[in-house]
Order: sequence, then structure tokens, then C-alpha cells
Amino acid sequence: MKQTKSTRIATLAIFFAVMIVIDILSSVIFNLLPVPIKPTIVHIPVIVASILYGPKIGATLGGMMGILSVVHNTIIFLPTSYLFSPFVQNGQWYSLIVAIVPRILIGITPYIIYRLLQTRGGLLVAGAVGSMTNTIFVLGSIFFLFSGVYNGDIRTMLMGIIGTNSIAEMVIVAFLTTAIVPTLQQAKK
Repeated sequence: MKQTKSTRIATLAIFFAVMIVIDILSSVIFNLLPVPIKPTIVHIPVIVASILYGPKIGATLGGMMGILSVVHNTIIFLPTSYLFSPFVQNGQWYSLIVAIVPRILIGITPYIIYRLLQTRGGLLVAGAVGSMTNTIFVLGSIFFLFSGVYNGDIRTMLMGIIGTNSIAEMVIVAFLTTAIVPTLQQAKK
């Protein structure tokens, strides 16, 4: 089914609204509950939209997710906010690269993987790859752009994140993608 401009805008608006709700709820839940890991799940709508509607919609939503990250880290100050916002203390212009570029890529890689595999297992892999795209490019950007901040010992911090959050994130996203996409594919028809 060919999408009109108004249909694309409506699709973007719906998925962006879902991203905002997930961002708010996950911030509240993960800050109130004493859980050892705090996985990022706001990128699930980006991955799902990428698979369902293609890389243009996915990349646009990914960019919107990056902007949401900049706004979130500018308004709600955390010890790591400077990594994602140039508008806070110690933030740099290249904080925008960390916040936005990996998120745009999240909107492209799941689409490519799913188109190559085109199976239910392909959905699982596409969800995992989308999640790992976020992890690898965000943490890689932090490593290359902010390595001097931790006196050269940024590897320890990044390995801690990879060992906890990113694995849980990848599993959660892979299974949710596999559960959500077929239902939305049916509704889309």
C-alpha cells in the first residue's frame, strides 16, 4: 500500500507519541524501582516502524528519538547528560553526534536485516541488531569523542554497560519486536 504524505505524517506522529510515553514511563519506573539495570526501550518503536514502513520512516523516527534524548538530557540533568546534550555543563557540540546519529541508524539497520531474512526469526534478529546498533554506535561514539573525560579509563565504564544493560536490552527488544510486528502487519493490511 502506497503511503500518502498525510499518512506518513500520521504514522510518524503515532510512533513518536508512543516513544514519548515509553520515555516518560521508563524514566519513572526505572528511577523508582531499585533495579540493577536500566535498559533503554524507547527505541522499540523506531525498530518496529523501520521494519513495517521502511528506512525513511525509521530514520526519521530515529532522528526524532535523538532529539528527544537531547531534550531529555538538557531538562533532566544526570551525571551522563553532557554525553547527549551540548546545552549542559561539560556538554560539547559533538554530544549531538552521540545523541542523534546512532538513533538514525537504528531506523535503518533493522529494515535491512528483516528484508534479507524475511522470517519470524528474521524479526528476532532485526530487533537484536536494531538494539545493538544503538549500543555499539552510542558507546563507540562516547569512547572516541569523550575518552579523555574518564582519564583514559572509559573502557571500564563502557564494559560495565555492555555487560549489563545492553544484553538485557537486546533480549527484550528482540522478543518484543517479534511479538509486535506481526500484529501490526495484520492491522496494516
